[in-house]
Amino acid sequence: MKLYWIWLFFHMIVWLFAFIYADESLSNIPGRLFGFFLFLLLIFILPLFKQQPVVTAIILTLNTCLAAIILLPEPHTVWNPFLLFILSLLIAEAFLKLSYCLAAIVSGTALIGMNFTLFYTTASFMIISFVFIYFILLHAGIFLFKQNHDDKEDLFSRYDALLSEFRQLKRQIASEEEIARQEERHIIGHEIHDSVGHKLTALLMQLEAFRLQADEQHQDRVQSLKDLAQESLHETRRAVKELKNTNHSGLQGVLRLIRRLETESFIRTSFSVKHGAFAIPLSGEQSFVIFRSVQEALTNIMKHSKAREAAISFEAPGGSIFRFEISNPVQNNNRFREGFGLSEMRKRIEKIGGELDVSKTGEQFIVRGTIKLDLSGN
Repeated sequence: MKLYWIWLFFHMIVWLFAFIYADESLSNIPGRLFGFFLFLLLIFILPLFKQQPVVTAIILTLNTCLAAIILLPEPHTVWNPFLLFILSLLIAEAFLKLSYCLAAIVSGTALIGMNFTLFYTTASFMIISFVFIYFILLHAGIFLFKQNHDDKEDLFSRYDALLSEFRQLKRQIASEEEIARQEERHIIGHEIHDSVGHKLTALLMQLEAFRLQADEQHQDRVQSLKDLAQESLHETRRAVKELKNTNHSGLQGVLRLIRRLETESFIRTSFSVKHGAFAIPLSGEQSFVIFRSVQEALTNIMKHSKAREAAISFEAPGGSIFRFEISNPVQNNNRFREGFGLSEMRKRIEKIGGELDVSKTGEQFIVRGTIKLDLSGN
């Protein structure tokens, strides 16, 4: 938007000097002023058609014709040199915003208008030669600029693609390492539960049998050994339970992961936690699915949205379901198609008994997931 106002400022300055220079040579001032205001109107509405190159080319072509008509002097009078600068601004804007083919239409119209104006006045051969050489140098400079600009845009797009792929691989490696650690914890927990736990249980049964057969004087000693074995069994079970729990289970762990993702993706996120969502005991698998869903939604924002911001909310109404929502502003009315990422997200959520709803309004893109909670404690 800042570039637009600079462009408009240049137009106003050049037009001011053009009218001052042609003060004595122009007739029909009201009609020419009307044409000038029409020229400005087309300049003002030009940003509305930023995504429509054909309409932009038509507007710029109309402006080149208007400029040539407005500054067309009386026959055999002085040629207005500021028309050259006005047409140069229009040609430069066309090559900056349009393809070579559409920009060539604007440039050709400007060249025709300039030639008509020159031959309509008393311009000398040297002035015509100067304008001809100026147009050649102008187009050479614009072609060089556009080529460098396109190369730079291509370089930036490749850099963004590589950076996005690098971040994706980094997250994938971290996720696979976490999954491997979690599986290792489960294996170790099962080993401890199956071996140590069973042996301690067998030891308790044998101590109880020995206590029933022991003399009175050994009863206290046997009971003490039994209590010690019982305490060891409880400690083992508690250790196995903690070992199976991942460090990132629960909403607190999900928030930590999202904060780290926010730092990596340079997306501003705002969180809203309500209806006792912090108190809900999410399992490791549920926490993993929620994080992956939020991650995929943020990845979609990076790919398809110019707004680097998102609003994330968590809630658990009634304590029976857990609901999360990710929304971000959109600036177009294009219909969206559910791609691979959203399809995989839906499969993950449905696998744990949840639902996914994706919708788009005129102002926001919303991803909403609902997960049913197991309140039985199993």
